[in-house]
Amino acid sequence: MFSFMLMMSTLLSISAISWLTAWIGLEINLICLMPLMKNTKNKYSSEATIKYFIVQAISSMILLFGILIFMNMTTFSSNSTPWSYTLINLALLMKMGAAPLHFWFPEVISGLNWNMSLIIMTWQKIAPMVLMSFSSQPPMLMNMFIIASATIGSIMSLNQTCLRKILAYSSINHISWMLAAMLNSLLVWLLYFTVYVIINISIISMLKSYNIYFMNQLSTMFTFNSNLKIIFSLNMLSLGGLPPFLGFYPKWITINSLSLSGFNYTATLMILLSLITLFLYLRLMYPLITLNSSEHYKLFWPQTSLVMISSTFSILGMPWMMLLTNLL
Repeated sequence: MFSFMLMMSTLLSISAISWLTAWIGLEINLICLMPLMKNTKNKYSSEATIKYFIVQAISSMILLFGILIFMNMTTFSSNSTPWSYTLINLALLMKMGAAPLHFWFPEVISGLNWNMSLIIMTWQKIAPMVLMSFSSQPPMLMNMFIIASATIGSIMSLNQTCLRKILAYSSINHISWMLAAMLNSLLVWLLYFTVYVIINISIISMLKSYNIYFMNQLSTMFTFNSNLKIIFSLNMLSLGGLPPFLGFYPKWITINSLSLSGFNYTATLMILLSLITLFLYLRLMYPLITLNSSEHYKLFWPQTSLVMISSTFSILGMPWMMLLTNLL
């Protein structure tokens, strides 16, 4: 029931014809997510749930304040309109965890299980980002958040050993790419977000199947199966945007759109910072490549099928994605 309402509330927000209806959808979304986050088997889930609720409540108040200013801008002076859009954008950026408003994001993700981490890193970004595309985006503000998210997401992940925090900072880095894609076209953002979801499903499915949460567990758990070891490594390269994997294509499209729009310095900086995240993924792969493996541990078929389907598209899906975008 809560999962169904979670999906419906997101659809309500992105299809709303007024800002107030969108705000109501976001509040319903928050209420439905709280019971799903609470896990009796995880002692840290209560703390993560409370942190998430407090941050979302604060951002909702800021969003409502900006909406009220926007709705009453005829009463106030016309100078209030830029302030209302700024408050709305700041609230939405806080909701999705963009830097420098990311302070809650890694801590919340590290206290949840893999299923809830996947939902917050993927599904919970849909409504804020779509609503941002409907609002007027100040270029200077957006550039600041794009550069901050790319910088913090890449640098702060280097000293982490918890895989959930690593993927959380990776998500912050990818937020910068999604915001950059959204500056030019909602279709480019949709392409990037779809690819990001596919790669994350593949990686998190493998980590969940082996119950892996920390870097030192990679060397001990993935030695049981050489095939999954290779698939996991290739998925990490795809997440880093290395050609010819699927993760490279949306970054290529985003860089092209940024260059055509005159954001050459932003595109160059984002490329350089992506090299840092790629170095991190290579560091995760190193113990997997150097250690021998045995085949006595197998996954159940439902887990194997999910991993194989998502991984196949993540690793080999770039030609098909190029064909699809050319047809569109």
